[in-house]
Amino acid sequence: MTLTGKRALVTGASKGIGAAIAKALAAEGADVAITYEKSAQSAAEVVSAIKAKGRRAVAIQADSADVAAVQASIDKTVAELGGLDILVNNAGILRVGELKDISVADIDALLNVNVRAPMIASKAALPHLAEGGRIITIGSCFADRVPAPIVGVYAATKLALSAFTKALARELGPKDVTVNLLQPGSIDTDMNPANGPFAERLLPFMALGRYGATDDIANAVAFLASAKAQYITGSTMTVDGGANA
Repeated sequence: MTLTGKRALVTGASKGIGAAIAKALAAEGADVAITYEKSAQSAAEVVSAIKAKGRRAVAIQADSADVAAVQASIDKTVAELGGLDILVNNAGILRVGELKDISVADIDALLNVNVRAPMIASKAALPHLAEGGRIITIGSCFADRVPAPIVGVYAATKLALSAFTKALARELGPKDVTVNLLQPGSIDTDMNPANGPFAERLLPFMALGRYGATDDIANAVAFLASAKAQYITGSTMTVDGGANA
């Protein structure tokens, strides 16, 4: 196991990609805290799965649009697990609509959850991350290729994470803390199911011709969190089945 003794926080991890990441980190030996907004039962199931692997686990209710809640989730993780070595900024939302139609409320929500929350969580985590620490943020392959105008604002929030990752990697490099961005493509989740309304439009872009699984992202995160990725920082890893090839 590559993460024995490490302590991790995965935001937005009651289901989907976040849940898979939390379980993958636990499988590699890490103790894991997760945040959730409303899905308490799903979060409890993830905690049970982690504990079944012999690791410590805790679920923390936190709305990623709430700055105080995001900051408090870091403090609660440190209190429950005794420290923090790995932060995975996974929480995100999708709101669609062309610019002429999308509401200001939706724009604000996208910015608050997809951009501000990772920044606030990372800022709160800084005092706790020692040498070998990791910050991994989950973006989207839409940051590099926008297949439809209805995802323009969403894509813009994900592109912002690239600049943030590069700057933070330089800031934390002297502490030997790495910062990387992982950009999933179409992954079979509740947000974008393989048999959902967007599938017919998205499948033709994929070199592999199929949606990915949550474990495809979780395995990549586990690698970036490990010592095997110790010389990778300020980088973007795209896991999209060749959608942007």
